[in-house]
Amino acid sequence: MTFESSNYSKLLSYKKFEFDFGNLYTTKYFIISELNEGIHVDFKMVNELISKFSEDISNDIKIGYIANRMNSYSFEPQLWLDFNNEYDFVVASAVVTYSDFGYLNSSLEKHFFKKSLKRCDNLDEAIKWMIELDEFKKSPKN
Repeated sequence: MTFESSNYSKLLSYKKFEFDFGNLYTTKYFIISELNEGIHVDFKMVNELISKFSEDISNDIKIGYIANRMNSYSFEPQLWLDFNNEYDFVVASAVVTYSDFGYLNSSLEKHFFKKSLKRCDNLDEAIKWMIELDEFKKSPKN
């Protein structure tokens, strides 16, 4: 399920950003990515995304990240270590997987991400978990 087809897209205020490699949705407390089939996520792509949001990112901002992995693509697990060393604004991450293979990949990533990373079976589960984090104790309407 895409974010835009979920009930949360009607409850949460968000902005949509379209890239050649997929879409990002930003809310007040978290970002959701929906990347295209067959791409390879590397640090260059992450830097491109960060530069797009550099005006909104400051040292005091804290957000969550949800990877809604509806499509199959490759991801460098080492990227989490590089990301953690370079940027410190993500408080937690959720990975929505739709296959056993995707779940195994996210389990590997969990070892590289220094903060909380939850593996979820659907987007609703990921958003509910993110909203309930102590850092964001807000209702979906906020």
